[in-house]
Amino acid sequence: MAAGKRRSRGHIEELPSGSFRAIVFAGVDPLTGRSRQLKETARTRKEAEKALTKLQRQVDENKQPKSSITVGQAVAQWLEVADLQPTTQERYDDLIRLYVLPTFGQLQAGKLDAELLERFYARLQRCRTLCTGRPRPGHECRPLSASTTRKVHYILRAALDRAVRWRHLGVNPAAIAQAPAPSKAEPDPPSADEAAAILNEAWRDPEWGLLLWLTMLIGPRRGEISALRWHDVDLDRATVWVQRSNTQSKAGVVEKSTKTDRKRRVALDPHTVDLLRTQRDLWISRLSALGVEFESSGFVFSPSPDGRTPYAPRAISQRYRRLAVRLKLRSTRLHSLRHYSATELVAAGVDIRTVAGRLGHGSGGATTLRVYAAWVEDADRRAAATIATVLPQPRPAVRRAGPYELLAAALRQQIQDGTLPPGAPLPTMAELAVANSCAVGTAHRAVSLLREEGLIEVARGRRAVVIGPRPAHTTGP
Repeated sequence: MAAGKRRSRGHIEELPSGSFRAIVFAGVDPLTGRSRQLKETARTRKEAEKALTKLQRQVDENKQPKSSITVGQAVAQWLEVADLQPTTQERYDDLIRLYVLPTFGQLQAGKLDAELLERFYARLQRCRTLCTGRPRPGHECRPLSASTTRKVHYILRAALDRAVRWRHLGVNPAAIAQAPAPSKAEPDPPSADEAAAILNEAWRDPEWGLLLWLTMLIGPRRGEISALRWHDVDLDRATVWVQRSNTQSKAGVVEKSTKTDRKRRVALDPHTVDLLRTQRDLWISRLSALGVEFESSGFVFSPSPDGRTPYAPRAISQRYRRLAVRLKLRSTRLHSLRHYSATELVAAGVDIRTVAGRLGHGSGGATTLRVYAAWVEDADRRAAATIATVLPQPRPAVRRAGPYELLAAALRQQIQDGTLPPGAPLPTMAELAVANSCAVGTAHRAVSLLREEGLIEVARGRRAVVIGPRPAHTTGP
C-alpha cells in the first residue's frame, strides 16, 4: 500500500513586488480548527531560504518538548501540590472545567505559545463561550470580566511553570503572554441618606443592625465580621482585634487567618462600646435562660442559641442584598459598606496609613491610595482651602515709578492742561535733562513714551511737536 502523502513543512513563494515569502506549517489552531502558518518576507530568494530554515527550527523547538505532557495533565499535576484555600480551590476548579480543559485540555503543552494564549484571552473577553461572533438564534455574547480572565491566565502560568520546574517543558509560554490589564477599582459607597436608611431599616433586628453598624464603622471584610468572637472585643480599652476570617466552601464554613495574614487592632468610640456591651449582656441573659455559661470564645454574631456557630459569609451578603433591593440602593454589595468606612475617613482628612491600618490593607497605604484616590483629592482640596485661611495674606508691594515715567507724567499734564498747546515744540533733550536733573537717556525714554501714546510727533532732525490730547470718542449724530 502506498504511504499517505505527507504535508510539506514549508515553501517559498515569489510575490508580485519581486520579494520572496517563506511559509512554514505550524500545526492546527485549537481555537478555530484552521491551519497555522509562520511567514516571513525577504528581498532575495537566498534570504528567504534562510528565513525558511529559521522558521522550521522554531516550529521544531515548539514541537519537541522534553515530554508529551498535555495542558490538562500539567494543570492536574499543579493542583496536586498547589497550596490553595478551599474557596480558591473551588473557584479554580470551575475555571479549569469551563475554560481551560475544553480549549487546551488535550493540547500538547509544548505547542502552546504566547500568541495563542493572548488570542484566547481576547476571545474570552468578547464572549465567554468562545463563539465565532456570528449571530445565532438564542445566543447572546456575555464577555468574561478582566479579573476572571486574569485568574485563567494565572492558572495556566502556574501550571506550566511547575511543568518547567519538573522538566516536562523547556520554556513556559504563559510567562511570555500578556494577561488583560486589571480593571480599575471603583468604590461604590452608599450616600449619607442611603447609610441612614440602611441602619434605620436594619435596626428592626438589633443584632443585624449592630452587624451593619460595625461594618460601616471599622470596615471589616464579610469573613472577618463573621469570625468576630467576644475575646476579640475589649470593651474596657474600647478596641476590637480583627485576627481571623471565615471562608465558605462546599464543605462548610472554615476559619482561617485574615486576607493579608495580619491581625489588626481597631479603636472604638464610646457609643459603639455601649452597643457592644448591650449585645454581650443580651447573650449572657440568653445563655443563662438555656442553662449555658457565657464563654468569651462565642461569636459576637451567631444564628445559633448558644452562640457557637457563626453566620456564613454568603448568608450575610445575601441578607444585605435583599435589604438593599428593598431600599432601592445604588449598590447591593455588602462590600460597599467597607467602601463607606474608607471614603468617610479619607474625606474627613484622616491620614492614609491610619485608614489602611483600620481596613487591613497590607501594602502600607498603597492599595488604599490607589482605590480611594478620588476621595484623597477632595480632602487635599479642603486642606488647601484650610491652610489658605490660616496663612496671613501678603500685601503686594507698590511699584515706584521710574524717573522717565515721572518726567513723562509731568509733560503729559502740561499737554492736557494746555501749558503745551498743539503745535508747540517740546524742549530739546538736553534742556529736559537739565531742567529735571536727569540723564539725556531718561529724557529720550520719556519722549518715546509720549510718542507711543500719540501725544507728540517726532521727526528726524526736528524737535518734537505737541499733537494734543486724544479726543474722546463719541457716538450718535
